[in-house]
Amino acid sequence: MVKKLIQHGNSAALVIDKPILEMLNISADTPLEITTDGKNIIVSPQNEAKEEGDILRSLEKINRKYGKTLKKLGE
Repeated sequence: MVKKLIQHGNSAALVIDKPILEMLNISADTPLEITTDGKNIIVSPQNEAKEEGDILRSLEKINRKYGKTLKKLGE
């Protein structure tokens, strides 16, 4: 399948046909991760486990940096 980008304001957009959305089980509300290998654009549904891991790593970082202060506030 060959697609062309369409103008969307000052940006370009790629329209993904409904059969492809259904095949990948994604919708307009699905967060998509966009990566590149330097030559190709790779668009993937965002992995929920990755998102959860990112949140947990952020919480660990916050606790290391502000844990004592947060504990005092909780008292």
